[in-house]
Amino acid sequence: MNIILTTLNAKYIHTNLAIRYLKAYAKPEYNIILAEYTIKDPSFHIVSDLYQKKPDIVGFSCYIWNIEETIRVIRMLKKVSPHTKIVLGGPEVSYDVHDWLHRIKEVDCIVMGEGELSFKQLLYYFHGLLPLEKVPGIAYLKNNKVIVHPAAPKIDLRDMPSPFRFEEDIPHIPKRIAYIETSRGCPFNCQFCLSSIEVGVRYFNREKIKEDIRYLMNHGVRTVKFVDRTFNISRSYAMEMFQFLIDEHKPGVVFQFEITADIMRPEVIQFLNDNAPKGLFRFEIGVQSTNDATNDLVKRRQNFAKLSRTVHMVKEGGKIDQHLDLIAGLPEEDYTRFRKTFNDVFAMRPEELQLGFLKLLRGTGLRLQAKQFGYQYVDIAPYEIFANHVLSFDDILHIKQTEDILEKYWNDHRMDGTIEFLVTEVFETPFDFFQEFGTYWDEQGWSRIGHQLEDLFTRLLSFLEQRGNAPIDIVMSLMQLDYLKAQQFQPRKIWWQNRAPKNALKVIFKTLQENPEIAGKPFADMHLSEKDLYKHTLLTPFDIDFSAYQNGEIKRQKGYLLTFFRKNGSPYFATIATEAILA
Repeated sequence: MNIILTTLNAKYIHTNLAIRYLKAYAKPEYNIILAEYTIKDPSFHIVSDLYQKKPDIVGFSCYIWNIEETIRVIRMLKKVSPHTKIVLGGPEVSYDVHDWLHRIKEVDCIVMGEGELSFKQLLYYFHGLLPLEKVPGIAYLKNNKVIVHPAAPKIDLRDMPSPFRFEEDIPHIPKRIAYIETSRGCPFNCQFCLSSIEVGVRYFNREKIKEDIRYLMNHGVRTVKFVDRTFNISRSYAMEMFQFLIDEHKPGVVFQFEITADIMRPEVIQFLNDNAPKGLFRFEIGVQSTNDATNDLVKRRQNFAKLSRTVHMVKEGGKIDQHLDLIAGLPEEDYTRFRKTFNDVFAMRPEELQLGFLKLLRGTGLRLQAKQFGYQYVDIAPYEIFANHVLSFDDILHIKQTEDILEKYWNDHRMDGTIEFLVTEVFETPFDFFQEFGTYWDEQGWSRIGHQLEDLFTRLLSFLEQRGNAPIDIVMSLMQLDYLKAQQFQPRKIWWQNRAPKNALKVIFKTLQENPEIAGKPFADMHLSEKDLYKHTLLTPFDIDFSAYQNGEIKRQKGYLLTFFRKNGSPYFATIATEAILA
């Protein structure tokens, strides 16, 4: 029999770990073909490719982001290949199996929960080696009645074979994110998360995991993401893995972890600050809400003071980027309370702040309590909410506008200096800036059209001019500085209108040739030729003192910003006061 395991990933760079574990566990009895696609691939092309592999059995790995596209593929595949057995697995179909089996009649069987043992025994059945009633952890229709078998016993993860040693994967390792699982389960009971359903935490063999990481690094992996729900639940285990990765990493490899920040001990953070190379690690921290009443309702234990201590210590160390998550729409967190949550978390200035919206996932406690909290949501993946009894759809739309601007103007870090000034000196709170600008962006119709880098600057300027109450001269100078910081070469076309008069440029360049110290000693020490000075220097009218700005002070000073674009390295900046030129 030809057996194929497949999935539709969100992007090409993603890899599906689940189907690789199933393939590895099915060996040596069965040699399974892996076939991965993306949700952007046309369904017809996916079906054509699967059909040409002449499959007898196709297993689909199903998630909220791919289930609807997967259903389309299944229905088309069954029409062109009616003899092919269709098996589903994954978190999206492991719950509410009655609904799925009646909705997708083309499906022959669903594997529920942890699938390695169940899927292999199902293959035994398809090959006539085991009665169907002996296969654990599956559900199927029989005479239009749903039959559900008892769950499979938990596998001893220490004996699991490696999912990374397939020849066909080797060419793709440098191009894709590698996902590694060192444990299964979660010690917490958050009612919006599927991980709350599995009781206890089980670990894989540490030495095997290390060998897998060595293998991936030797084959050119660039990004390794640990999918453990709480990587640092065991301090000794986390420390051992951190030390291993520090000792044996290869240049250019990045390791990402989901950590629970409020249980991370200061001495662990200090160890990382002292020993980890910059950029080696990246932490993802789920804050979700800073509202204690909300956290109690979703059974989420969190000490925000300790979480803040961890985030601040890591940030001060300057070695590890942090990605913090928020969820809008949790119980009893209305618009005002969510605004506070946002501001609480933004105050820590994480490198990335992800603003998500509550999804009532199948199998979670919060979905079962939907009526209690007045949730309205789409009953189709990804099950995102419209409203609840303290948060209206209007509120949700305003927060979505906030999310859009947060992504463009903070997470992409295109104008950090400008945003920092606006959220601290111009707007009452950071949330108010992102929300007001988001509404303006939407009203202008910009959410329906694309944008270039320069548009981000001109559109922000347009918003601030329309709103009023912002010192446009200061903002303009900060925006120019942020724009030029990101340039490697002198831009051919600049987006601002205020240009230096030609006669002023002649005077400044002549002064710089005669007295380069007016742009600072480092500039004078470059000993630039006249050609290099003219070719690689940009002079822009400017309204703040760059030296004072470097020291954290916004000080008005009429003059010019000198930007010298060095061949290797970031641009050199200095401000030249008007008085210095006239003198």
